[in-house]
Amino acid sequence: MGKATGFLEYERKNAAAVKPKERIRHFNEFHTPLSREEQQKQGARCMECGVPFCQAGVAIKGMTSGCPLNNLIPEWNDLVYHGNWEQAYLRLRKTSNFPEFTCRVCPALCEKACTCGLNGEPVSTKENEMAIIEYAYANGLAKAKPPVNRTDKKIAVVGSGPAGLAAADQLNARGHHVTVYERNDRIGGLLRYGIPNMKLEKHIIDRKLAVMEEEGVTFVTGADVGRSVKAKKLLADYDAVILACGASEPRDISAPGRDAAGIYFAVDFLTSTTKSLLDHDLAEGTFLSAKDKDVIVIGGGDTGNDCVGTCMRHGCRSITQLEMMPKAPDERSESNPWPQWPLVCKTDYGQEEAIAVFGHDPRIYTTTVKEFKKDKNGRLSSAVLVRLAPVKDKKTGRTSMVPEEGTEWEVPCQLVLIAAGFLGSQAYVADAFGVERDARTNVASAQPGGFLTSAEKVFSAGDMHTGQSLVVKAIRQGRDCAREVDAYLMGYSNL
Repeated sequence: MGKATGFLEYERKNAAAVKPKERIRHFNEFHTPLSREEQQKQGARCMECGVPFCQAGVAIKGMTSGCPLNNLIPEWNDLVYHGNWEQAYLRLRKTSNFPEFTCRVCPALCEKACTCGLNGEPVSTKENEMAIIEYAYANGLAKAKPPVNRTDKKIAVVGSGPAGLAAADQLNARGHHVTVYERNDRIGGLLRYGIPNMKLEKHIIDRKLAVMEEEGVTFVTGADVGRSVKAKKLLADYDAVILACGASEPRDISAPGRDAAGIYFAVDFLTSTTKSLLDHDLAEGTFLSAKDKDVIVIGGGDTGNDCVGTCMRHGCRSITQLEMMPKAPDERSESNPWPQWPLVCKTDYGQEEAIAVFGHDPRIYTTTVKEFKKDKNGRLSSAVLVRLAPVKDKKTGRTSMVPEEGTEWEVPCQLVLIAAGFLGSQAYVADAFGVERDARTNVASAQPGGFLTSAEKVFSAGDMHTGQSLVVKAIRQGRDCAREVDAYLMGYSNL
């Protein structure tokens, strides 16, 4: 695949990023794509490695290695190299419903498992994917293709995140009548309000939704199923129901002073900015602002980084990101060989921007908040931080990060954003349909590995089914769930 000696002749080249101090002036995407000719050279770097780990999507030591969608990566890299963009799109579309999303927000599990990355730089698969899908839209290849024949089956999908949309897209293509219910004012779920604009501009979502609507999918917003829309009605009106509401219960932090005004969950903070941006072009007073504030972000993951990047665009006075665990190594350790997921330190766009503006990395490792302090009006004024140390439990053998007495220090703070992940699905939707949940509060399957729940004709997919995960994994869940629903309704499936 690709050019036999391409990985020797061409170096990896990425789309150029706007400089940090310039890009924080706006909320737009900030990379300039390579020319088509240069992108074809990047496709040429895909080597004939024999075993394409990039598309395997298998778990190694509990972490996914390669694409969970099993995208036909060597095939479309080869087609990119040869300039056959239409065929590249057709091969990409066979396994991926939303390459326009994954090419922007996926952490590129494919590249981490790329054979070129064993002794050099991996193939720029993620950017090749973007080049393919954007070519497809620009040249009329990604236009609507409604199903030729329709069945008499009706399916309700509750939740319009990546899992729900993928299930809807698949089942509609099969010819079923699909209606997607979303409790927010706009379709997209996590894609819409959980991911900031600089990673995924919302017109990209709207572009795809317009295609899906033209193909026959019905979208209903402002429909809070389990509250304003009764579960009984959906069960009566539809032949099957898919619950794809995400893992919506944010993990909290327990510390004295938690009730201070000025402490928010990350998802609420990010949502307020995106909603204000879409509604009012960030009119003052319509969003939770970090302007001129000392901010602490609790959590070192992608959502925490998104909070850092958003605060930089608001114009915060200072930004600190707390991570409970020690700093990961800068390079792979011997105990973490390829093609395992690389457990290395990554400096993402938000942290790059903080470094450029404030002159230092915002992250502080092995640290958490011991106490929040309030002023006389009950507003957050400062936070007492404390160092953490690993302590091994003699009975269980498990290691926990425990506060070290005497390591406390106080920092000014008027805004805290909790980005500590999510615990699982919200109870009221599951309870409304009478489905069982497991010990982690995820909706349980009636059979191991399946999507049918304990309730008749009710299925579940995505983060609501597995717990918090990646967009690309949610899309795979939606596709697999759609196949099971199709077989349930028709007795077989050709999805």
